Amino acid sequence: MKLSIIIPTYNEEEYIPKLLESIKLQNFHDYEIIVADAGSTDNTCKIAESYGCKIVEGGLPGVGRNNGAKIAKGEFLLFLDSDSVLTDHYLELALEEFIENNLGIAITQMIPMSNRRIDHVLHNFANFFMRKVESIKPHGAGCYGILTRRDLHKKVEGFDEDLDFGEDTDYIERVARISSFKVLRKPRLMVSTRRQGKEGTKNLAYKYIKSTLYQFAGKKITAAQLNYEFGHDAEQKRIFYGVCGEGMGHAIRTKVVVEHLQKKYDVTIFASDRAYDYLADKFGKVYRIEGFNTVYEDNQVNNLRTFTRNIKDLPIDLKNNIRLMYSLSKSIQPHIIISDFEFYSNLLSKITRIPLLSLDNMHIITRTKIDIPSKYRNDRLRAEGVIKSFIIMPKFYFIITYFFPEIKNPEKVKLYPTILRDEIFNLKPKNKDHILVYQTSDSNKKLLELIKDIDEKFIVYGFHIDKEDRNIHFKKFNETQFFEDLSHCKAVITNGGFTLISEALYLKKPILSIPVKKQFEQIVNGIYLDRLGYGKFLEDFEKRDLEEFINNLDLYYEKLESYHHPGNEKLLNDLEAAIEKYSKKY
Repeated sequence: MKLSIIIPTYNEEEYIPKLLESIKLQNFHDYEIIVADAGSTDNTCKIAESYGCKIVEGGLPGVGRNNGAKIAKGEFLLFLDSDSVLTDHYLELALEEFIENNLGIAITQMIPMSNRRIDHVLHNFANFFMRKVESIKPHGAGCYGILTRRDLHKKVEGFDEDLDFGEDTDYIERVARISSFKVLRKPRLMVSTRRQGKEGTKNLAYKYIKSTLYQFAGKKITAAQLNYEFGHDAEQKRIFYGVCGEGMGHAIRTKVVVEHLQKKYDVTIFASDRAYDYLADKFGKVYRIEGFNTVYEDNQVNNLRTFTRNIKDLPIDLKNNIRLMYSLSKSIQPHIIISDFEFYSNLLSKITRIPLLSLDNMHIITRTKIDIPSKYRNDRLRAEGVIKSFIIMPKFYFIITYFFPEIKNPEKVKLYPTILRDEIFNLKPKNKDHILVYQTSDSNKKLLELIKDIDEKFIVYGFHIDKEDRNIHFKKFNETQFFEDLSHCKAVITNGGFTLISEALYLKKPILSIPVKKQFEQIVNGIYLDRLGYGKFLEDFEKRDLEEFINNLDLYYEKLESYHHPGNEKLLNDLEAAIEKYSKKY
């Protein structure tokens, strides 16, 4: 027999059929397939048997490869990872080049099974790097496909089973010392990017760079030193966390929640727009998806343009988002999905039947008995329709709020104080001489014109510029500077954004809320802010309205003295309890 193909496996029913089918379709057929299984509890072994594979006991990859080689009859051995796929003529091209060059050991180059440009860039770089250093440092891993001769495998006594990381490179180096090594140029091996899904691209790249530096320095490194895992930790539950990308509030509170959950759970985040940019800078496993966006014109929601823009993008966004999320769910097998008003994670929950938890402030509109004037009826109906379609039948609703109306369904709904980040808890508020203006939409030009004629100093965020205009200091957003300006202001003028209102209340800053028209969530926030006496709600305004708010700051300060925030602990503890209660069992 010419070739023995050896494949270590553990619960690979999702991936191994693709590999075995690609082997079956090769032009070259003088081979046997040996699957070294490490005690799979799924259908891996049944699938392997249906393809005529021999099954041996496995373990860690090195153990499995050695056990497979012990019964191998082929002159050549090809070690493959179970989530790879052979390209056309792979076996024929690999053996031909290997024999022509009289090699003792070789690896092949990789093509990622991914639509992401970053994956192709990284794998192309890895291929380039391996080619450039082949004569200096024989190097590689099972994901490259390791081709060698059976007599050389016996001579070096196989893979070092005491190594739990880098056993591939160690093996290649030892065989290369008594023979010759090359990165094959013709064949290509398609490889999965699922470990990027588990670890995150940045995190995984760091680990591989660190391990490569150790290996080039002639040092060993362990899986524990790299925090590198083979398979899943059976004790650690896995969470998919979907985050709405419109505005920054969803992302800001997600950071707080995920930082807490990561102490106990494995969390993978999906986010769109600014939320992705913010969270990807702070966590390893964050994936960009496309989301829905609101169109603003003249400080008002344009419902028609919002609808047409989102409907136009929906088909391609739906296809790409669900393909990514579904693929990762099959690989990672999350126990539960949490959605902060993110539509596609809700949809994934319905497709996969993975339990869903909802954590946001939006459901105050649909799950409580809010008292809102009838003139907002149409805005309310539109908002309720969107909210109900975004999140459908979660196991539980965690609703954060600074006002507490009656709950419609207490068995599935609970209200909690707003989630605040540590940076806010750590601020020491002072009342200085400026008023902070923050606009989530840069279309409110009228406000800017009016405050120019008011005898106050204004610091304005939201217009993406740095300049001074009379009594107005425009600033581009900088988190550290914003915290200082917020903590030292004497009042806040904003739309009706939930997060800024929550942070200003904690710091006991009076708030003038001027919601974007037809933005019902902001309208609700403004109305209840006014009712509680923490500030003023205005839809249409003139200079005298702004001056009246400023003249009454002492009244608002007095009311704000009674405002108390107990911290995030109750919500975070209850969220953990819900994760344990509702998680899917595999």
